[in-house]
Amino acid sequence: MAEPKRLTIVLAPWCPHCEPLSVTEGNRLARRLKIPLRLLDIDHAAQEKEADRLVRRYGDSAPDYLIPQVFLEWSDGRVQHLLTGFSEEVPRTARAWADLLRSAWLRTLIRGASG
Repeated sequence: MAEPKRLTIVLAPWCPHCEPLSVTEGNRLARRLKIPLRLLDIDHAAQEKEADRLVRRYGDSAPDYLIPQVFLEWSDGRVQHLLTGFSEEVPRTARAWADLLRSAWLRTLIRGASG
């Protein structure tokens, strides 16, 4: 059975939806899942290519895509898009994180991983 392997957040350090909000909440989610967190900075050339690939293949892609985008990578190679930040004010993205962290899906996943 596949298990969560890594949480990846595509972000930029200047984005208030990304830092500190999504870095903090991403760390919280990764700890709950007992997996590493990877941050891909779209302004860092070495990371941008992988960030763009993830977003194009699995995320909410557009020529000028929204950040942050959060992906759960699985041991069987699957990649699951979990969250895209909102263009509205930061509290809207904070609510999306809160909804994800309180979701029945996450509770079920954590129970399955620990059992």
